[in-house]
Amino acid sequence: MMTINEHRSILQLALSVILAFTAIAAAAASESFSEERFKALQNEGALILVNVHADWCPTCAKQQKILDQYQAARPAVALHRLLVNFDGQKEWVKHFKAPRQSTLLLYRGTDQLWFSVAETRVDEIFKAIDTAAGVRP
Repeated sequence: MMTINEHRSILQLALSVILAFTAIAAAAASESFSEERFKALQNEGALILVNVHADWCPTCAKQQKILDQYQAARPAVALHRLLVNFDGQKEWVKHFKAPRQSTLLLYRGTDQLWFSVAETRVDEIFKAIDTAAGVRP
């Protein structure tokens, strides 16, 4: 028979593994933007969030947390997050008509469904993605 302390140790280990996988999944939730990947996802009719992002931007950091929360809350939604580097991918910043970093654009295939600048209200971001994904909260 296992003691209570042995049960606790196993439970703590399992929790640590779950948290580690959650952190890895959140980190992998976004990928760097490339024209090839964007067009491939569009051809699939995928749900794509283009995120014009800068590492130094506090608004962008808030948006990343909200998007991570969204994916944690709605793991069944196949949302592809593509990060456009505001400082290094100026041609794409112009292409998407992003007036600044922290611009979010939501596509279903080739259809643009949402455009937002500096949005950090959780309910608004969740609502936009839910609507595009056909999810009822």
